[in-house]
Amino acid sequence: METVPEPGSNVPPKKDRLQTKKKKPRRYWEQETTGTAAGASPGPPRKRKRNRELRPQKPKKNDTSKKFRMSKKPRELKSPRPQRSLSGAQDPFAGPAPVSVEVVQKYCRIDKSKELPHPKTKTRSRLVVAEAQEEETSVRAARSELLLTEEPGFLEGEDGEDTAKIRQADIVEAVDIASAAKHFDLNLRQFGPYRLNYSRTGRHLAFGGRRGHVAALDWVTKKLTCEINVMEAVRDIRFLHSEALLAVAQNRWLHIYDNQGIELHCVRRCDRVTRLEFLPFHFLLATASETGFLTYLDVSVGKIVAALNARAGRLSVMTQNPYNAVIHLGHSNGTVSLWSPAMKEPLVKILCHRGGVRAVAVDSTGMHMATSGLDHQLKVFDLRGTFQPLSARTLPQGAGHLAFSQRGLLAAGMGDVVNIWAGQGKASPPSLEQPYLTHRLSGHVHGLQFCPYEDVLGVGHSGGITSMLVPGAAEPNFDGLESNPYRSRKQRQEWEVKALLEKVPAELICLDPRALAEVDVISLEQAKKERAERLVRSGAPRAWVPLPTTSHPHCILRSTAPCLRGCCSFHLPPLPQGYDPDARTPFQPKPKQKGRSSTASLVKRKRKVMDQEHRVSGHRGRAGHPKGNALLLAPLASSTCHFSPVSPYPGQNPPEPGAAAAEAREGQAHGGPAVGPGQIRALSQAPGPRRNILSPRPPVGNYPSLE
Repeated sequence: METVPEPGSNVPPKKDRLQTKKKKPRRYWEQETTGTAAGASPGPPRKRKRNRELRPQKPKKNDTSKKFRMSKKPRELKSPRPQRSLSGAQDPFAGPAPVSVEVVQKYCRIDKSKELPHPKTKTRSRLVVAEAQEEETSVRAARSELLLTEEPGFLEGEDGEDTAKIRQADIVEAVDIASAAKHFDLNLRQFGPYRLNYSRTGRHLAFGGRRGHVAALDWVTKKLTCEINVMEAVRDIRFLHSEALLAVAQNRWLHIYDNQGIELHCVRRCDRVTRLEFLPFHFLLATASETGFLTYLDVSVGKIVAALNARAGRLSVMTQNPYNAVIHLGHSNGTVSLWSPAMKEPLVKILCHRGGVRAVAVDSTGMHMATSGLDHQLKVFDLRGTFQPLSARTLPQGAGHLAFSQRGLLAAGMGDVVNIWAGQGKASPPSLEQPYLTHRLSGHVHGLQFCPYEDVLGVGHSGGITSMLVPGAAEPNFDGLESNPYRSRKQRQEWEVKALLEKVPAELICLDPRALAEVDVISLEQAKKERAERLVRSGAPRAWVPLPTTSHPHCILRSTAPCLRGCCSFHLPPLPQGYDPDARTPFQPKPKQKGRSSTASLVKRKRKVMDQEHRVSGHRGRAGHPKGNALLLAPLASSTCHFSPVSPYPGQNPPEPGAAAAEAREGQAHGGPAVGPGQIRALSQAPGPRRNILSPRPPVGNYPSLE
C-alpha cells in the first residue's frame, strides 16, 4: 500500500549537526593580550572572527515566491524537527502518522486532470494555491479517520445458517444491555394505526395515530416530551429543523406544535394533506395533498414558496432525495415524477410499474431508488442519469412501505411482515435475492423509518410502535457540528442560528447539485448572437395586426390595446438582417495638429486604411474580417451604392423590407445622391470606377444589404 511520504524523514538527527563549542565567558581583564612594543599603548582589544565554517548558513530568500504568489508546501507534508521527550530521547515516530494514498484520494475534490487551455499567469498562480490548499485539506480529512473508533455492526450466522431466521429475541440476548434496551414495543391499539418520525439527531421520536393521538419522547431515556389528542385524524407527522417543532398533517389543515404540545400555527393554505417531507438544508416543508398539489412552505419566514399541480390525482406516495432535495412522487398510473420548486413541470418522469405505485424510497447517496407497485414488484432504479432498473423481485404481497438506512439497507413492510435486504456496501444497491432479516408484527405496517446513527428500525403499525434491532444499519460515527445527539439547549440554539445563516435557496434545488459549482461557458458565436437578438428585439415593438381572413374597422384602428374579438394577432416585426453589435466604427481621421487637414488629404488617409483592410481580409471582403464588419456590402449594377439612414440603436423601429432600395432608386432618378448628415460612405464591389461618398458623422454599426 502506497503511503504519503513521512514528514521528517529527510531531516538529519540533531546530534549529527555541526555545532560550535561553548566557551566559558571571561572578563575584560582576563583576555589574552599580544606583546606590544615598549611604551606603546595596548589599544582596544581586537574582535574575534566568528567561526563561519562551523555554523551552517541559511539560504537567501527568493523574492520570486512573493512576486508570483507561488504555493507553499502544505503543513501536513512539511518535515518538522525531530521531537524529543522529557528525558532527552529522540522520538522514533517523528511527525504525524502516515496516511494511505487511497484514503486521501477519497477526499479530493479538485480534478487535476482537467486543465485550462491557456490560463493567464495570475490565474495559474491562483490554481496552484487552490490545489495546495485542497491537498492539505484532503490529507487532514484522511488523517481524521484515525479518530473514528466506532465500527459498524454486523450479523453473521453460523456455517450454512440463514440470518433471516434469526429472531429479535435472539439478537436481544446476544447484545449488551444498552443495545438491548433499544428494542421495545408500545401497545397502542386504541388509537392506531400509527405514523412515526425520528429527529435528525436520532434522539427523539414522534408518532401520531389515525384517531388523533400525537406524542413525542426521548426514546433512548424513554422520557415523554408531550402527549396530546388533536381530536382529528392524523395522516402524517414530521419533525422540523429541531425537535422543538412538530408538523402534523391533520384531516383538514396543517398544524405546527412545539415540544410542549402547544399549537403555534395553523396553515390553512395546505389543506387535506396526506404526506409530509422536511428539507433541512432549505428549511422547506413539502406537502402532498388529495387535490393533487405539491406545496413548499418555508418555515423560516412562513411563506409558500411554490404550489405545483402534479395533474395526477390524489398524492399519497412521496419521499425526498437526501442528496439533492428533489421530491419523488408516486402516481396511480405507475410513474414516479421528480419535482423541484424552481420548475412548474417535473424534472423527470419514470415509468416504474404496470399498476399504481405504492411506495418510494431513496438511499442517502442519492444513487438508488426503490419502488413497489400494485403488480407485486419491488424494483431498484439507478438515478445516476440512466433511470433504468438494476434489479427486480416479485413479492407474495405488495410492499406498502419502503425505507433505506444510512448504510444502504432496504426495509419493506408487507402486511404484518417486515423484510430487510442488505447489499455489499453503502454505495452498492441492495441484493434482493435473500432477505437479511425478517420480523412479524402484531398489526399491519403503516410507517417505516431507520433511526439515524442507531442500528434501529422504527415501525408504526395498527397495534402501536415497534423498535427493531438491525445490526449494521446506521453510521457509527456522527458529526458533532451537524447532528449531535448529546447537544445541550445552548448548543441547539447556536446550531439553529448557524443553519439559518447557511440556508440554501429553494431555487438551487436541481438533479445534479455539482452543476452549481460549474461555470456556464458558451461559445463566442452564441454569445454574439444572443446579444444581437437582445439589442434588436428591445427596439422592435410588438403590435396588434389584424388577421388576413378578417376585416373589422374597429380592430384595424387598434394598435396597442389588446383585441377583444379574436380577429387580431400579437405580431413581432422581423429583425433587420446584418446588424452586428460588435462591429467596428468606420475610420474617421483626426485633424492634424500642425498644418491644414484638407479634404483631399482626408480622402487619401481613408483610402489608405480601406486598402489595408481589404489587403488583410483578402477575397472575403469586409464581411470576412476577423474583428467584425462595419458594413455588409452588396454588389450593384452601378458604381455607387446609396443607403438610407437606419438607426441600429434600441428604441427605434426597424426599417421595412425594401425601403432602403426604394429610396436609393429615388435618389438616382433625381440625378445622383444627395449627401447629408447620417449617410455613410460605401464601396462597390462591382467592376467599374470607384467613388467614395463621405459622411461628416458616420453612425455606429452596420446596416442591411440591398439584395
